[in-house]
Amino acid sequence: LQELQSSGRGRFLLEHAAPFSAFLTDSFGRQHNYLRISLTEKCNLRCQYCMPEEGVQLTPKSELLTTQEIISLARLFVKEGVEKIRLTGGEPLIRPDVVDIVGQLYKLEGLKTIAVTTNGINLARLLPRLKEAGLNAINISLDTLVPAKFEFIVRRKGFHKVMEGIYKATELGYRPVKVNCVVMRGFNEDELLGFVDFTKDLPLDVRFIEYMPFDGNKWNFKKMVSYKEMLDTIKQRWPELEKLPCEASSTAKSYKVPDFQGQISFITSMSEHFCGSCNRLRITADGNLKVCLFGNSEVSLRDHLRSGASEEELVQIIGAAVGRKKKQHAGMFNISQMKNRPMILI
Repeated sequence: LQELQSSGRGRFLLEHAAPFSAFLTDSFGRQHNYLRISLTEKCNLRCQYCMPEEGVQLTPKSELLTTQEIISLARLFVKEGVEKIRLTGGEPLIRPDVVDIVGQLYKLEGLKTIAVTTNGINLARLLPRLKEAGLNAINISLDTLVPAKFEFIVRRKGFHKVMEGIYKATELGYRPVKVNCVVMRGFNEDELLGFVDFTKDLPLDVRFIEYMPFDGNKWNFKKMVSYKEMLDTIKQRWPELEKLPCEASSTAKSYKVPDFQGQISFITSMSEHFCGSCNRLRITADGNLKVCLFGNSEVSLRDHLRSGASEEELVQIIGAAVGRKKKQHAGMFNISQMKNRPMILI
């Protein structure tokens, strides 16, 4: 920066650089250039930590965002400086027009990354078309490498389809293919080493996620395995594990076993939150903007869109919500007492 300031051209560039959108900057100076859009509340699995056992009350279809509304909102956010959009759900790949949505997002000027988080069941089948439409990055959820345990955790069959999806993604050149693994004591913490081993010959980034409290998932502090504990377990087997550098806004702490093709990461939302560098916003399938995953304040962009709000008005509404974003989430014990949506509906 000092070098830039000392040269005439550099000084000019710094003074005249396009400022990041004031509407997407909160009162703590966090610039939100990453938007997650939920395409559906439905899912073809029933994972224990995500969906309450009794299921969820689905929103009537007329109250969910239409494809056109999704694209209009995405266009608005990209115009304001969003560079990365991730499609989530529910399970985004069960939305019939998901390939078309990716294709329309791909046309938005200024958008650098289109990503999807999927349970992998439909992935192998759809991936060639998704890639052609412009999909850049993939996260696949997989909490166990044991087929029978998979059925127990997700309450459905499909382990082999998920594995097929992972291999298909590496085959089609996705680097890295991110694999999201929620670690739960008494479920799968005994598989940490198996997952690390999985990165030996494949360009994967296995991301171990601390178990988080959501409505209906019966969160329990005893079930949470902290990042430090996971790291200790892995280092006993691979003492040569090395830490990798990470981007400022990254939620993951990354490591690699030397000579392994892939790497592992830890997402420490509970034991060491990363709220200070949070650059994410979320739109739920029913069109609500959530500025924090664990916060229960929401504002309906759908209602404003449908009542004919202009782009300027929408941007003001978004800006006001971002401006109210708190410095950090309430902490794991408080979150577990708070009313929030189940994960499936976020």
